[in-house]
Amino acid sequence: MELMPKKRHAALLTIAIHLLGWGLLLVFPLLMRWQNREETVTLSWYLGYIAVPLSCMVVFYANYLLLIPRILFRKSWSRFILLNILLVIVVWYAGRLWWDFYVANLADAIPRPPKKDRDLPHLMFFARDMMSYALTVALAVAIKMTSRWQQSERQRHEAERRRSEAELANLKNQLNPHFLFNTLNNIYALVEVAPEKAQHAVHELSRLLRYVLYEDGPAMVPLEKELEFLRSYIDLMSLRTGKNVTRTIRLSADDPQASVAPLIFISLVENAFKHGVSPTEASFIDIDIHTESGNIVCRTANSNFPKNDTDRSGSGIGLRNLERRLKLLYGSHYTFTRGVKDNAYRCELILPVKPSAS
Repeated sequence: MELMPKKRHAALLTIAIHLLGWGLLLVFPLLMRWQNREETVTLSWYLGYIAVPLSCMVVFYANYLLLIPRILFRKSWSRFILLNILLVIVVWYAGRLWWDFYVANLADAIPRPPKKDRDLPHLMFFARDMMSYALTVALAVAIKMTSRWQQSERQRHEAERRRSEAELANLKNQLNPHFLFNTLNNIYALVEVAPEKAQHAVHELSRLLRYVLYEDGPAMVPLEKELEFLRSYIDLMSLRTGKNVTRTIRLSADDPQASVAPLIFISLVENAFKHGVSPTEASFIDIDIHTESGNIVCRTANSNFPKNDTDRSGSGIGLRNLERRLKLLYGSHYTFTRGVKDNAYRCELILPVKPSAS
């Protein structure tokens, strides 16, 4: 069975709440009257009682469906107040006619006291009715204003969500060519010096591209799947490194429930290989990704070789892309630090095992 659309479900829920509220208001006095065995429930008594709730219902829905959305929300306060005064007068007068010409003439109607004895009660009933109408209008305004605010908030959140999705898609479109360019550049460097390694690299690249194309769609993927991708990428990049490079790679997904945004670590790993390797000097790359205390921890460290202007071309694009994606995907639920320490460039990224809405 298909789920009802959210708007239809909300509309049905609103109708149910309205019916329940008015139903309780109309039935409650009957229950109280029946509880007191000494008082008799008569038709005239009940019809006299419901005159005010029914007139309040008219005032409520006239405001809820017409006056508030079409007049009050258009900032016409004076017209709104004037029309409500006229509405209350008409409804109240109709209620008096209902009482005088129908309820009072029923066979079981309670006789009215002489006119001279009912001036004060009449004034009290009038004040009670006016207070009921005023509270009814206030209730309608409060409900409608709250509903309008909630709708505005939903629209704002939806606009933010669509804007974030569009920006994320744009960031992914920037990341994929950046990743592909660096990988192809690595393969190109192998073609002349080690053709057999270049052939193996092309095969590894096809596996990487398959992941980028088919696994980059979901917002989150299992951590183990992301680590498999990183292992293949590290193997590919390691084909170009010489014996002067010491690599320490530790990738483990101890928590089977851990999930992560796809390609969230690739920029850190790319950076380590791109900027931490010297063709002649002793170099090292240390990559450690694991879960601990409900978090996914990624630490990278590599040799720090300052770049000249030519080498720095395009540098930093991946990290800037990463920082923006982190803000969009994880909000404030992450920690990212980077910088030079002990003559090594170090990065640390800590993410929640189970990402929450930002």
